[in-house]
Amino acid sequence: MNLPRSKDVAPAVDIRRAATRSRTVLDWLDSRHSFSFGQHYDPANTHFGLLLVSNDDRVRAGGGFGTHGHRDMEIVTWVLSGQLEHQDSEGNRGVIYPGLVQRMSAGSGITHSESNASATEDVHFVQMWVPPDTEALPPGYEQRDVSDLLAGGGLHVVASGEGHDGAVALHQRDAALWAGRLRPGEPEGVPAAPHVHVFVAAGSVWLNEEGLLTEGDAARITGATRFELTAGDDGAELLVWATV
Repeated sequence: MNLPRSKDVAPAVDIRRAATRSRTVLDWLDSRHSFSFGQHYDPANTHFGLLLVSNDDRVRAGGGFGTHGHRDMEIVTWVLSGQLEHQDSEGNRGVIYPGLVQRMSAGSGITHSESNASATEDVHFVQMWVPPDTEALPPGYEQRDVSDLLAGGGLHVVASGEGHDGAVALHQRDAALWAGRLRPGEPEGVPAAPHVHVFVAAGSVWLNEEGLLTEGDAARITGATRFELTAGDDGAELLVWATV
């Protein structure tokens, strides 16, 4: 997989509106893709930095992804509402809920299933993939409740290959995921990195002179050094990847 790893990137901002994302709709699933995924292939939109997948999924009650396999991928899941049940071939089983970050390392190969844990309510979640920096590692799983961090506002590292305290570990030394629930009007700086992907999971946020980003919008920032976010009148829940 040939991905750019240069840290010498000129500053730029590319706004991607929610309505421009490709979409998969089934009787049990409504999924919007930030990058090429499945049958939705665009050679000009396969990744941003190390971020390969960012899917915004809604799974209806009783629905879910049956058992399927992955290999050599770090997969992070973040639930916005409802509950998602995970089971895998390594014997891991758990329910992911808002405020809990989950990482599955596919490594040398793993199969798993993901299903709506409720018989009456939809589950809404974002699933994100980055490649590992070492192939064929043993498969792994980790989850951590970060609700207390989120309650204080601001952005916090919740998954990292750089050894951040309190974050689930990624097998990718050049990637970190920040998450936050900003209060209305709360300002927050964008992490400095060659590639920063800001996804507005809920609410709205102002990004410097680029204007207002609303739910489902994303900003792809290269050479981030001075950008600032300010939550809109309804606050904002953000997922921010910083990678090479």
